[in-house]
Parts: sequence; C-alpha cells; structure tokens
Amino acid sequence: MSEQIVSTQKNSEQTQQAFPWVIMILMSSVTFVGLLSELLPSGVLPSIMADLSISEIQAGNLVGYYAVASAIFAIPLIALTMQYNRKYLLLALLSGFAVSNILSGLVDDYSIIVSLRVIGGICAGIMWPMIAAYGMRLVGKEHHGKAIAVIMAGSTLGISIGMPVMTAIGNDFGWRFEFVALGCFIALIALLSVFVLPSAPGEKLTKNTSPFAVLKIPAVLIVMLLTLLGVVAHYVVYVYITSLVENVHLSGGIESALLFFGIGSLISVLLAVKLTDNHLRSLTIGMFVLLVLSMLILRFFSSIPGAGHFAFFIWGLSFGPLVTLFQAAVSRQVKQAKDIATSVQSSVFNLSIMIASSIGGVLLASYSPMSLAYLAIALSIPGILISLFAKKTLGRDE
Repeated sequence: MSEQIVSTQKNSEQTQQAFPWVIMILMSSVTFVGLLSELLPSGVLPSIMADLSISEIQAGNLVGYYAVASAIFAIPLIALTMQYNRKYLLLALLSGFAVSNILSGLVDDYSIIVSLRVIGGICAGIMWPMIAAYGMRLVGKEHHGKAIAVIMAGSTLGISIGMPVMTAIGNDFGWRFEFVALGCFIALIALLSVFVLPSAPGEKLTKNTSPFAVLKIPAVLIVMLLTLLGVVAHYVVYVYITSLVENVHLSGGIESALLFFGIGSLISVLLAVKLTDNHLRSLTIGMFVLLVLSMLILRFFSSIPGAGHFAFFIWGLSFGPLVTLFQAAVSRQVKQAKDIATSVQSSVFNLSIMIASSIGGVLLASYSPMSLAYLAIALSIPGILISLFAKKTLGRDE
C-alpha cells in the first residue's frame, strides 16, 4: 500500500513537472500574429498606396508608427498593468489586435488607419514582455528558457512563414482582405485562449520592482548592452536585405535569400528550445560568431556558387533565437517583476531596430550596401567579448 502511495506521488510530481506544450504552442501563436500585425503592411505597400492615394513614406509609416508606439508605451503600460490577471490582460490585448486589424481593412481614412496601427502597437508593447513572464510562471525554473524559446518561436515563424503567406493572400485577394483575415484569425486564438490558458494573478508594483530598480542591476545593464549590439548588428543589414542581395548578385534574388535565411531561422529556433536553459551563454556567443561569419562570406566569397546561399542560411541560424536569448537572459537577473525586466528589454530591442534603420539608411546613402555588413561585424566583436566574460550574467554551461 505504501509503495502505491509513493508511486502515485512520483507520478503526480512528474505530471506537475511536465512541460505544458499545448499552452506554450498557443502562446507561440500569439507572438506569431503579433509579429504579423506589425509587419503586415510591408508586404503590400504598393496596394495600400494605390488604394489610399498616399506616398511610399506614408505607407511605410504604417509599420513605423506601430513600432514607435510599442517602444514608447511598453515600460509605462507594463508597470500600470502588472496587478491585472495575466490571462485576462492577454485576452484584452488579443481583442485590441483583432479590432485594430479588422477595422484597418474596412476604413478608407488614412488618419484613422494610423490611429488603429498605434493601438495595435500599444497592445504589442504590452504583449511582448508580459507573455514571456506569463509563460515562465506556468513552468518550473528549470524550464524557463524552454518556455521563452517556444513562445518566441512564433515571431520567427511569423517572419519565415507567416509573412510570405500573408503577402501572397494580400496580392491575390487585396490588402483589405489580408488585414480582416488576420484580425479574424486573432479572434479565433483569443477564443481558444479563453478555454486553454490558465489564470495567473498579477503582481504589485513596488520600489523594488519598478523599471528604475531593474535598471540599477548591473547584470540587467549588461543584457541591455548585448541587446543593443545584437539587434543593431542584425537589423542594420536585415532592414536593407534587398540592397545587400543585389550587391552580391545572389542567384535567385531576394526570394532565394529569404528561403535559406528562413530555413536557418527555423533550425535555430528548434535548437534554442532544447538548449537555452543550460547553454544560454554559448548560444549568445554563437549567435554573434555566426553573424560575423555570414557577413565575411558575403564580403569575400559570394562569387563562389552556393557560398552566398550558405551565408544567408547561417545568418538565419544566428537571427532565429535573437528575441529568445535576450529575454531569457534578462529574466534570469530578477526574481520578481519579470514583466518589468522583459518590458525594459523589449523597449531596448525596439529602440535598437529604429537605430539600426536610421544608421543603415545613412550608410546606404553614402556608401555601398556592404558597409552594412562591416558595421554588423564591428558591433558583433564586442558582443562576443562581453558574452565570453559575462559568466555570472549568462551562466556557465551545464
């Protein structure tokens, strides 16, 4: 009888420790549509310009305003919403995404669409940091990195699979249908979330859990610096990837480059799911090293058949776990208010994208696209060195 009780207790503990794949995959679908909501206009800019009679800059700003709203509002709104139940907050954010996209596809006034995009950006500013912290609450400490990797895999899938599919839908059926379809898909995810996601209470905001308190932690500042270096290094090239592809005369053009880049990203996401918890430091170093290697191949060996495609593949390997690595790193530095810590990191991430876009534009106007690759290498080298010596921050491999 006692043996049966012990056996039952062991089975119960194993059940409690089991990784909740269904919940995490549903959360991953949230980051998937969150990424699509941000980038959706970029694939159908000509159609939007023609339909609304606006300039290319105005059409491009539909992405820019969204990103700016995410960066500006992330920290203050995460602080304001910390005390709210995580499930109900996420449901509210999904509703905001759905309404923003559906109405954007139905109205004709550019100013109203901009306002709706800002609303979507505000929802994203809250969603990106809070969903990672929400996911970590649902698993044991030993699975925190795995949870973040699975959840954030949705953003990589959004870039590599979601965007090409949605762009094709937009080109075949019109940009308005594309926006409404995404909004309806988000509403479906919200409905599933009502029944699948567990409830999780919020936290009280105190002096010890405020953004300013988080920024006083030296290890957090190290992660912020690594985020700045890593994101600018990647995005200064990625934002202008078309120009780089043309510069190296890649066979198959941008479609071929994105295909190999996407394959590499998908593989790296799977590796991140398995390795982030125990090998965060090695993965971070590897991310920077692979970026340097890919840029060097494009610079010196792109004329060799297949070399350019291989370069985009290993760049994808480097790019895929970018969000996962830095969110996992910053979450390790705090015991409480992980939402606040990840919101600070998320704001730095978005700010770094804007910095990369601006610097890249200046370099591209004055020099060749290869100058972007040089800058990516220059930023990656200090990233490698910091990661090598940040054993306490990133942890030793187990």
